Amino acid sequence: MLKIKTCPTCGRRNVRQVTRGVECNFRGQVYTAPAIQFHECPDCGEKLYDRQAMQKMESCRPKGRRRRRVA
Repeated sequence: MLKIKTCPTCGRRNVRQVTRGVECNFRGQVYTAPAIQFHECPDCGEKLYDRQAMQKMESCRPKGRRRRRVA
């Protein structure tokens, strides 16, 4: 997990670690990834995700339909 104390956007020092569902969009489909742990600035709303959070969000995305190749 990242150890962030200062917001990179607004510079405030009250960035907090939170755990909640995150709404994502993949190819026009909206889905919610539950229980994602990330840092959030309550002043400007900036959300900072680490590698594990991004992988968890990607694993929750809907499976797309594969297009058949026309010969």
